[in-house]
Amino acid sequence: MTKKFHRVEYPKHVPEAFRGLYAASTALHNGALGKEFLELIFLRVSQINGCAFCLDMHASALRKAGVEPRKIDTVAGWRDSRFFDARESAALAWAEQLTTLPTGAPAEATYEALKEHFDEHGIAELTMAVATINAWNRLGVGMQPILP
Repeated sequence: MTKKFHRVEYPKHVPEAFRGLYAASTALHNGALGKEFLELIFLRVSQINGCAFCLDMHASALRKAGVEPRKIDTVAGWRDSRFFDARESAALAWAEQLTTLPTGAPAEATYEALKEHFDEHGIAELTMAVATINAWNRLGVGMQPILP
């Protein structure tokens, strides 16, 4: 039997919590924002958090979906990359500020930029997506699942 985790196999020990987080992820992937869009957000947040398992998963999903490799390769530098549109840029800025929370709440300007591209439902869904991937990243970084 292949070892799945370097540390604690958390799904085995907290199965209800794991299923709940997995259900949240599934709902978000089936939501209005779209799978490829979410994968970009998830990849960027995972880069910030240094979660190798999630980096591999989300970059692989983007490649499988046919996203241009140069776009995937430049997610970390999205501000200077020509591959990201205004909607994606607004969402990536929001995701970064929610992930790092350097001074508390994200800047009002960052929130206002979202409103040009997302309605209240979209903002709520995006914010939930960022919270969810941050939870997965903390599990991945903390428990170190073995890459497939």
